[in-house]
Amino acid sequence: MPTSEPLIVLEGVNKYFGPLHVLQDVSLSVDRGEVVVVIGPSGSGKSTLCRAINRLEPINSGTITFDGQALPAEGKALAKLRSEVGMVFQSFNLFAHKTILQNVMLGPVKVRGEKVAVVRERAMSLLDRVGIASQADKFPAQLSGGQQQRVAIARALAMQPKALLFDEPTSALDPEMVGEVLDVMTALAREGMTMVVVTHEMGFARHAANRVVFMADGQLVESAPPVEFFENPKSERARDFLSKILTH
Repeated sequence: MPTSEPLIVLEGVNKYFGPLHVLQDVSLSVDRGEVVVVIGPSGSGKSTLCRAINRLEPINSGTITFDGQALPAEGKALAKLRSEVGMVFQSFNLFAHKTILQNVMLGPVKVRGEKVAVVRERAMSLLDRVGIASQADKFPAQLSGGQQQRVAIARALAMQPKALLFDEPTSALDPEMVGEVLDVMTALAREGMTMVVVTHEMGFARHAANRVVFMADGQLVESAPPVEFFENPKSERARDFLSKILTH
């Protein structure tokens, strides 16, 4: 029988930037195959929360465990953790001098030492999955922002991660490109990928999330299934936030 132990667990996590208390006693657990969308006003700590999960941001106190293990502080164990937790950022961070295919193959070949032929095949099938196999030999600058972000998703998937973190993956894109990236993310969600997504896209939160987590001022204020959250938010802070964004 599979274990019902959550894949990601944060307990009493605190993070300071100087005097600024950006994460205040945040506790959150994410089940295997669950899609958790984190929303809230700018500066609420959403991105910091996302980056803490794979230790891009070290925390000041509290614990974070991934797949039953405490997050390692550094070294080989941390590299292994990072390879199991894919991350997709606002900016695509692709290597400009490498082709799309080379960008996707780089991690498994360099970090994991996998065989080039095996990785090439996987990379091509992933590029096909995100709808840009025909662009494999192009360089990032030859692609649109939406296409580059889909490459970044394929690159994260090439490591065969146990979870994917998305930190506002569409906020740097022109509006007409947002949909093509969200479509790929929605398909991943449907296929059972464990995902933590920080986003301003309420449609995605509504349709693809199993759970919406609302953050404000460094605190996790509310957590509920999307229908419940959008139709009946419990906190004044969430009601205020939703009234501002859903009326325009």
